[in-house]
Amino acid sequence: MDGTGAVTRLNKVARSVLGGVLKGRAPEWLAEARHVSAAGPVPARADRALPEPVAHGPIGDRFFAAHAVPDASPADASRGHSAGTVWWLSDITESRRLARELAAERERTSFLADASSQLLASLNLERCMEVTARLAARRLADAALVIAPGSGRSHPVAYCGPDGEVEHQMLRVDPAEVPGLAEAMRGFPPVPSRWIDPAAAPAWVAREDLGELTAVVVTALPGHGFPAGALVLLRRGGRRAFSEGEEMVTRQFAARAGAAMSAARVYAEQASITDTLMRELLPPRRAELPDAELAARYRPSGDGERVGGDFYDLYPAADDPAAAPESLVVLGDVCGKGLEAAVLTGKIRNTLHALVPLSGDHQRVLELLNGTLLSGHSTLFVTLVLASLRREGERLRLRLTSAGHTAPLIVRAGGEIESADTRGSLIGVLDDITSTTATVLLDPGDTCLLYTDGITEAVGGPLGDEMFGDDRLREELRGCGGMPPEALVERVHMLAAEWVGSGVHDDMAVVAVTAPRRFRTSAAEDREPGRFTT
Repeated sequence: MDGTGAVTRLNKVARSVLGGVLKGRAPEWLAEARHVSAAGPVPARADRALPEPVAHGPIGDRFFAAHAVPDASPADASRGHSAGTVWWLSDITESRRLARELAAERERTSFLADASSQLLASLNLERCMEVTARLAARRLADAALVIAPGSGRSHPVAYCGPDGEVEHQMLRVDPAEVPGLAEAMRGFPPVPSRWIDPAAAPAWVAREDLGELTAVVVTALPGHGFPAGALVLLRRGGRRAFSEGEEMVTRQFAARAGAAMSAARVYAEQASITDTLMRELLPPRRAELPDAELAARYRPSGDGERVGGDFYDLYPAADDPAAAPESLVVLGDVCGKGLEAAVLTGKIRNTLHALVPLSGDHQRVLELLNGTLLSGHSTLFVTLVLASLRREGERLRLRLTSAGHTAPLIVRAGGEIESADTRGSLIGVLDDITSTTATVLLDPGDTCLLYTDGITEAVGGPLGDEMFGDDRLREELRGCGGMPPEALVERVHMLAAEWVGSGVHDDMAVVAVTAPRRFRTSAAEDREPGRFTT
């Protein structure tokens, strides 16, 4: 090409490829690059490297890179040609196409990786729907709706518009109103994405803020074994329709979103079931009995656990003396830890609740409970203490029965410590069981302390290998005479916790039953709970 941009020569290959396109003039992009100095001599062999390209542009339907070298041939000057530039053109059409596809694939991969990271960051279904709608509106369309399965015709819907704000609604909609939506909501068998006429979309899909829509596509959100919902993508005027590559990305994105929403729904259902069952396994929230002051505390063995093998329960006396004339306190320790022990704990508590009308006969209650456990499939057993209590004037009368459990301790107001004379067989091991019931009278300020072996068998101390023990507990309790039950329970738990330190411990349960120091003296005062006399 000479200095004016005219094409002065074409070699054989250039003439066969470009002769019919150039028509004697170089393309504009190449003419503008004619001032570039040559980088070196014309290569003489095919294995010699060309200079770096100095310009790129189209010629006809192909795309080329131009390499410039100076044209200083004496023969050219003798023919009357002005010195110009020799351009070696490399066809890079295919490499550009591959580079564009690679860049697009990298962008798609980055988007999907980012989507997976955001979708898996939460097991909250509403949060997953919000992330799905926002990512889809930002990267795949102008707006997006995520419709999750609901109850009847009510469906949770998350909508994200061009402003990026997500709106959650519970809409009464009929999926049949949107072609392909009902099939996508069913989830199985798998259905391909469904294109629909924007003009046929109902108002809750084609929102007024979007203006004229040019493309609407419905894609299923596949879940794990059941449908997770559907994704509706909307593009408005000026946006082109979805390409084949975009449809592929949409399907891959929908698979990730559906998996995340499905996991969130399963987690929510399991959490709801767990919470419902847990309410039946947790100790009573309120520790109150009409004839006694009472406090209780439970600490499971694991910091992240809520229930375990230790438990306590309270059954106030019935209004009908023939049904349950005495209040009943139960403290138990199931052999084992974790879920299996918690399940057996629930079974025991339910059985005892049904046996409360028989609580006047502790031996009979224990025999019936023993038969229930032996008829089950669990190999675990339980130790128990039953404490029936009744007010007798200023005193509190207790009947205490141990079934393989540590005997309760009596903490007198003056600091004396006594052990209730009761013993009995483990529950859930032998066909025939025996028990001995002790009767104890508590004067005002005296306390009966029921506790599980997690207290006395707590391992720790100065060297970290010594049990807290019964003797050490008794010695500590001598200084607790006359304490309110709440303070006594806290004191015992604090002692065990300090002894264990950061070490491993068993479940711990403590119940303190105290004879009140103050009592009502008349029926009139009974009608005013806040008035007492001493």
